[in-house]
Amino acid sequence: MTTPVPVDDDSGLLRVLIAIPLTLLTLIAAYFCWTALSIRPSGTWDDSAYAAIVLSCVFTIGAAAGSAPMWLAPSVRRAVPWWWACPVVMLGLVAGVRWGVGG
Repeated sequence: MTTPVPVDDDSGLLRVLIAIPLTLLTLIAAYFCWTALSIRPSGTWDDSAYAAIVLSCVFTIGAAAGSAPMWLAPSVRRAVPWWWACPVVMLGLVAGVRWGVGG
């Protein structure tokens, strides 16, 4: 007789299904973080450039924070390695520093 498969058995399909939104959120955060870092205001009077920096930082932090609820589920933490969250967390931190320093 075969033994039943445990309920907590996370197969490779779960990794793929979870990796897709995490990858998309990481790419979105990377794009907006790059945008926030590459915008250079022409002077202190350039309010639109400063507003674009703040908006890019907000989108980066939002994408980084959007990946946080996925990591709260125990099945996600078992299926996807812990280092998978490092890039999006680092991008969120960089955006926070950029917003605080020059936004």
